[in-house]
Order: sequence, then structure tokens, then C-alpha cells
Amino acid sequence: MVKVRQDQPIRDDGSVDVELWLERLQDLTDIDDIDAVRRACDMSKQAQKNTDEVEDIWAENTEGCFRTGLEMAQILADLHQDQESIIAAILYRAVRERKLPMERVRKQFGKPIAQLIMGVLQMAAIGSRKNPRIDDNVLGSDTTQMDNLRKMLVAMIDDVRVALIKIAERTCAIRGVKNGSRRKRYLVAREVFDIYAPLAHRLGIGHIKWELEDLSFRYLKPNDYKHIANLLDEKRLDRQDYIDQIVVRLESELENANIDGEVNGRAKHIYSIWRKMQRKNIEFSQVYDVRAVRILVPESRDCYAALGIVHSLWRNIPHEFDDYIASPKPNGYRSLHTAVFGLDGKVLEIQIRTFDMHEEAELGVCAHHLYKGTDTKSNSDAYEDKIAWLRQVLEWHDDLGESEGFGEMLRGDVVQDRLYIFTPDGHVIDMPKGATPIDFAYRVHTEIGHRCRGAKINGRIVPLNRRLHTGDQVEIMTGSEERPRRDWLNMNLGFVTTPRARAKVAHWFKFQAKEQNADAGRAMVIKEFKRLAIDLDDLNFAKICDDVNYKTIEDMYAALGAGDLRLSQIINSAQSQILADEADEQLDLALPVLHDAEIRPEGLKVRGVGNLLSTMASCCKPVLGDQIAGYITQGRGISVHREDCSNFIQLQEKEPERIIEVDWGESGETTYPVDIFIEAFDRPGLLRDVMLIMAAENVNIIAANTLSDKRENIARLTLTVEISSLDLLGRVMDKVNQVSNVMEVHRQRSGVIR
Repeated sequence: MVKVRQDQPIRDDGSVDVELWLERLQDLTDIDDIDAVRRACDMSKQAQKNTDEVEDIWAENTEGCFRTGLEMAQILADLHQDQESIIAAILYRAVRERKLPMERVRKQFGKPIAQLIMGVLQMAAIGSRKNPRIDDNVLGSDTTQMDNLRKMLVAMIDDVRVALIKIAERTCAIRGVKNGSRRKRYLVAREVFDIYAPLAHRLGIGHIKWELEDLSFRYLKPNDYKHIANLLDEKRLDRQDYIDQIVVRLESELENANIDGEVNGRAKHIYSIWRKMQRKNIEFSQVYDVRAVRILVPESRDCYAALGIVHSLWRNIPHEFDDYIASPKPNGYRSLHTAVFGLDGKVLEIQIRTFDMHEEAELGVCAHHLYKGTDTKSNSDAYEDKIAWLRQVLEWHDDLGESEGFGEMLRGDVVQDRLYIFTPDGHVIDMPKGATPIDFAYRVHTEIGHRCRGAKINGRIVPLNRRLHTGDQVEIMTGSEERPRRDWLNMNLGFVTTPRARAKVAHWFKFQAKEQNADAGRAMVIKEFKRLAIDLDDLNFAKICDDVNYKTIEDMYAALGAGDLRLSQIINSAQSQILADEADEQLDLALPVLHDAEIRPEGLKVRGVGNLLSTMASCCKPVLGDQIAGYITQGRGISVHREDCSNFIQLQEKEPERIIEVDWGESGETTYPVDIFIEAFDRPGLLRDVMLIMAAENVNIIAANTLSDKRENIARLTLTVEISSLDLLGRVMDKVNQVSNVMEVHRQRSGVIR
């Protein structure tokens, strides 16, 4: 199906009549400020005259950025999109072809429109990075890569309008590539078929999906396309006229039968016909839904009444009737399907269902796109959730309009749990959220992980514990020998986050000599306990071995060195001994307990109120998990409210100086004051970076002392922090040790600086 589109109004001199075009645009969708759209047209037209053109392999449309922008805007107007989307569409190609600076767009039209354009540009990077091959099986090759690309695309979208603008731009691109070279037609069709036609389908934009599929099919499988087109004995418009006649006839018959129904129809597009022939291995003559009509009625009984009307009008085709109302499909789909010889003896498929059945089929658990999509069914619930979210936004936007915070509300609805990362060759690999370059290296190949020495993200060298983000291109730098580092197994350092990579590293060390592993494990324990200022002689290591399920100390050390045992398990066992032996002051974790959080009758704790009296506000009755804040009362201590409590909001407005931050603590949690000593080469921002780590770990700092030696350029910091466990203390010190310029971090006891 090739879409017959309305041409832009052209003057005698060949230029576009912008005023007439704007009038037509207003007939299609609501425009609040037509002058703003007119200014966008003028800006794009002026950019088109810019002679400083830059070659762009994706600039398929020879009509120029101005005409392309108008065409994109017209497509979006057909979808009833808002003014911001239309202005962004008009300007997008000019920005992408570098004829219009983004800063100028931001100044003239504001940040929201600039953000839309930036979002579409980010999606365009996917097309420029993928590395398609021309092969014969173009409609079924490399499905995993295409599925990953589509997931990456969806993961990058935080505004549904970005996806719609990009789909409109690709629609213009594949329309305009008709006269391009064979390779250019292939590249555009390959991208559109693999990514944007499935996305349009999942968003429920049927007419655009059909056009993208047919045009892609024409360039990817030209012989098959021509074969199907020749088998169709009439043009698409003629087929649509035939459908219109059927619709009018059925509407009249339903009205005569006092059935309040709706009838709509469509002519099956060429790619869909070919796909059905391939999937079912049938001939063209056996495709009975080349022409199809759907009847929607209020009640189930009306479905069978409508079926009787259809069969009274036209002779049904034997064995081409299915009653999915009496016997629904396993996924819950319900409808009546029949095929008849309609007007002039032409085959016609008719589906009959209620309005509720139709809504369930389109948006429910048996949604049409989940079992009959053009792409491979996704295994990711998060991906399907976001697709459903994108479809619903099309309806929500009509109801909510341009309310403030709309975008933020939508962005918070779906949490992505996967990342989609490019290899240097342009392939896409999916990774868990929080993955690092080392995780990526082991995901590519175990040997690459073992030989990993460094990494580049988007061409820049980065630390191996840097978190990856969707769209990053990662290159692993390798050495000649397989030599993983034991530090990679330290969870506090954040080098390895995925179970797969951790298992590979541990497996490598496990096969090293037991003596080497035991020596390495012993060195790790001595180093860590020294840093925590714990005397090894005062610990019962036989008890620790028993706690971690090893018979001897050497076995425990060997397991630690091989990666089968975590250092935190040994520390936790040691802490149990320390807390249990209250008689030995030497083994005490720290000085006496600083304070417990305020214990509520419900067994909960509220941190941040110190030893002050606190009560739960009776107006909102906050419970564990609610977002809370405190209000300092006169004579009654701290009143704890929910943050959305109307009384608290009024108090916050009237007396903001009485508002304090509080949060929920864990029941039974006890904190201890611990001194941490830090030595580093002095630099601006050093203290800030250390404080950010403390804040990220939710560690409270109750005292800080800093001293800088200008002659040696050495800074020495002593921080007194509230710590609840040795494990937390070790994690905090590990992360501080990763701060730039830091040379040493250890726990300090008795006020002695080592």
C-alpha cells in the first residue's frame, strides 16, 4: 500500500504557499499560536537557503529540509499532535543537516521544542551506528539485533512525541528515496522495516505502519512486491472504494435491524498479503482477507444477529468461519470471523465483535500487537510496559492537555531495567542496569573479560567501574595475558555487578594454585582488618571459619582468594564477636553508642530527630514507606507528617524555618561514632567529593577536621561519622579510596593519626 498524500500548495513560481498550507494545517489539528508555526516555517525556509551544506548519508529527501519539515508536520497533524510537536518537526531536518543552530531554536521557541529535537537527534544516532548488511534473507535476518535496537530506541524515549516525530521523519525519508541509488534505498528501507514500522505498529498507528511496510517491502523484495501487485486486479484506491460500498450497505442493514453498531473496513496492504502467504504457505487465491470489514456492536447477541445479516446478504465460504466468542483463543481473544463472496463475487473477510471485545483485543492482555506484530515478541516485561505506556499517552495527552509536570509524570511511570550498548562494530548488546565495562567485556567473551586492561566509552578512556548508559559505544582494551584483578570481586569498588561476570572472575581464580589463593586471601584479611583498626589477635578465627562454613583457616583464606567467599562475610562474623564481647573494651566497635533513633510504639524508628520527643501526626498518620518530614512544635517536640499532608503543606508555607528533614530508620538499628582518616594530594573540590560519597551512602557526619600542608601539597582529613556496621564502614572507605588524589583511608582509634 503506497499512501496517496495531499501535496503541498505550490505557487506558479514553484514555491510553497505557506499561508494556504497553514490554513489546511489548522483544519487537521488545533493550533494555539499560528504565528509561532509561521515563524518556524520562515526559519526553516531561510535555513534551506544556507549554502554551507554538509554531506549527510541520511539526507534521503531531495526536496530539502523546508519541504520535508512541512511534510513531517502534516503527518503529525493527521495524528492530532500538539503545536510544539509540529514546530519541532518543521525545524528538525534543518537542525540535523546543520543548517540551523540548536541554540537559535532554543532562543526563538524555548527549551521544550529544543528538547524534542534533541530527542529525535538521539534516536537518529541509532540509525547511523547500526551496520546493516545486504543479503537475500533481508526480511528475517539478525532478528535478535533488530529486537535489541528497537528496545534501545524505546528505552531512550522519555516523551512519546519524540517517537512520533521520528516516525514522521522516517516516513518522509522512505517516500523521498524513490529516485535514490539502490544502496540508499536499501539502507533506508532496512532501517524503517526493522525499527520504525514495528514501533508504529506497537503504538497503534496503523495507516503509517502499513505505508512503511509496503514501501520497505518494495525496496527490500522488489520482485515479490511486483508479483503481489500484479496479482491484485485493481488499484488500492479501487479496493478502498469497494470497501466503502460494503460499509454503506452493512450500516444500512444494521440500522434496519435496530442494531446500534459501527462498521469500518480496510484493503489489505501488499506486504501483509505476502507475509500471510509465506507464513501459511498458501497461494494468493487462498488469502481471503485481501478485503476486510469489522463490525462493532453493543452486546454479544448482536454479534450473532449481525452474522445472520451478513450471511443473508452474501454466500459464505465453507470452512472459513470461526467462533472465538463461544470458544475464545487461549490469550482471551474473542470475535466472530467469517469469509463471504461479497459484491461482484469478490472475497471479503468480516470480523464481528462487541465494543468491549474490541477494546480488550486492542489494549488488554490479548492486545493485538502482542501476538500478531511485525516483529519478534519481546521477552522483556519492562519493554512491553513502556510500549503500552507510549500507546496510552496518546489518549492521556488529550485529557491532560499542557498541564505542568506532565512530562515528569510520564517519565516516572516506567522504570527500565535493561541497557542497550553498542559494540565498536555497531552491534547491540543488552545488559542489566548498573553494568560496567568489565561486565560488558565478559558479556562479549570470557577471554576478553580476563584480558581486560581498560575501556573506552564513546571514544574516551574511562575507569573500569564507570556505569554504562543506553546508547554508549564501548571498546575494551585488552592485554596479551589473562590476568583478572582480585579487586574486581570487591563489591564495594563496583567493578563487577552482573552475576555472569562475577562467576567468570571467581572461576578463573579458583583454578589458580591453592597456596597462591590462600596467600592472597590472608593478605586481603590482614589489609582490611588493619584498615578497620581491628586487632587480629583478639579474634577467634576458628569461630569465624565455622560461621562461614569452612573447616580450617587455610581453606577459608583459599576460598577468599579464589572468589568463592566474600570478604564482607568474614567481616560480618568478626563484628558479631565484637558486639558479643562487651567485657573486652579492646574489641568494642567504637566508643559508647551515640544514639538510637527514636523508637515508636509500632516498632518503627524515625531518624533525624535525635533525642527529641517525636510523635506521629494524627491528621495524616504516616506509616513506614511514606515520604515524611518533621515540624518543630512548641513544647511537644517533633511532629512527623506525610509530605503530601495538607496541614503540613500549610505549616511549610507559614513557618518554613520549623521544618526539618527526617526519614524512616530500621528497627533495632544502632549507630556508632567512628573516626575515618583520609590522606590525599590537595586539590579544589576534594572535601566536596568525599562528602558526596557520605551522602550517597546515607552516612551522617557529626564532626570534620581538615588540615593542608602547603609545602608538601598534602591534605589530611579526619571525619567522625555515624556507622551501623563494619561492612558499611568498609564500603564507605573503599569508595572514598576511589576518589581522585586520595592516597590512604583507614579507621583511626584513640585520636592517633598514623
